[in-house]
Amino acid sequence: MPSLFGKSLSGVKVRHCKNTADMPAVRMPIPDKVVIPMLQHMGAPCNLLVQVGETVTVGQKIGDTDAFLSVPVHSSVSGTVSAVIDFVSANGDKCKAAVIDTDKAQTPCPDLRAPVVQSHKDLVQAARDCGLDGLGGAGFPTHIKLNPKNLAEVNTLVINGAECEPYITCDTRLMLDRTDDLLAGISVLQKYLGVERVIIGIEDNKPQCIEKLTRATASMDGVSVRTLRSKYPQGAEKVLIYETTGRVVAEGQLPADQGVIVLNVATTAKLAEYLRTGMPLVEKMLTVDGGAVTRPQNIIAPIGTEIRDLIAFCGGYKEPAKKLLMGGPMMGLVVVSDDYPLIKNNNAILAFNQKESVQEPETACIRCGRCVAACPFDLMPLELDAAYHAEDTHALSLYKVNLCMECGCCSYVCPAKRHLVMSNRLGKKLLKEKGI
Repeated sequence: MPSLFGKSLSGVKVRHCKNTADMPAVRMPIPDKVVIPMLQHMGAPCNLLVQVGETVTVGQKIGDTDAFLSVPVHSSVSGTVSAVIDFVSANGDKCKAAVIDTDKAQTPCPDLRAPVVQSHKDLVQAARDCGLDGLGGAGFPTHIKLNPKNLAEVNTLVINGAECEPYITCDTRLMLDRTDDLLAGISVLQKYLGVERVIIGIEDNKPQCIEKLTRATASMDGVSVRTLRSKYPQGAEKVLIYETTGRVVAEGQLPADQGVIVLNVATTAKLAEYLRTGMPLVEKMLTVDGGAVTRPQNIIAPIGTEIRDLIAFCGGYKEPAKKLLMGGPMMGLVVVSDDYPLIKNNNAILAFNQKESVQEPETACIRCGRCVAACPFDLMPLELDAAYHAEDTHALSLYKVNLCMECGCCSYVCPAKRHLVMSNRLGKKLLKEKGI
């Protein structure tokens, strides 16, 4: 099976740890306050549109910008803006954030209306007005993805239901519990994108989802379910495109260049909900799990809810959390405190105990080549690691560090416990700083 560079789309077998897969999401009570950053998407931060002391309502737009790569931010609660703070995200991005003391009334914004969509242009505008970005984790603005320059050449929509990260099961529950919204979103996308076929890709460790969606889509023209091997990173965009369509998105290309648009199941379902209700993206379904959590479960919470409140709703910590992750254990980001807020593209909070957090010491590379064999893009992580530590920008470019999607396969299989994916991440940053 060819890959981007003519070998095999590899990856790794990981422990699934899908402990909450049989738990429908439970809506948590409104917290006393939320912290809503103005950057919850890939691209430019929003400008804050509210001031301290101002009263806000649910769904009210509180942040926006004219920048191309951005989406607006809305209040997830009704209440009063009590502070505006400088916020540093888990990946180091800086922006303003609004702190809102909630009144628990959840008064909806009186200006909200379900949009009227009668054209592709209307669909794109609705996706932006919703504040929608990639809810599977990437955070790329959805309205831009839906409006490629070569729309006439796009003939396939791939819906990502792989959910290949360990622990995370919120997409599984969405496919099972919000099937109608998912199918409604597919129908409207199929109509206004003008695609010939829609493929829903689901890993084979989710037989209930495969069975339900296969039955549900049987009467939908051009829509099918594709069963995927349970192999990480099956849900990565380029990998998913190959596994569902056989098309290769080469270096420097976008999926649309191969006639494909990819959307996560949660993004698709939320678009349908917005078209039905007019309520923008103000809450998130996520998985809370890990050995330090008393009662792991899937929950629905307002965006901006602090991690400590999410954990408290799950019964609190049953033992000290030695590591907190936003996202899965392969690609998630470590946060230093549980006062970090839930953001749009965060689909899990994992609180690991001491045993789960033990990090074995890094030792010398033994040149075994396992990292090369595991890389889905046939990169050479050992050479990239050496290039980063030598600050060799030429070698970083030569070995294509910017192609790395930071899936973590290389670090996962390394017997020397080298921090390979971190070297790639820092190598990209080095090239950016040098203007390369």
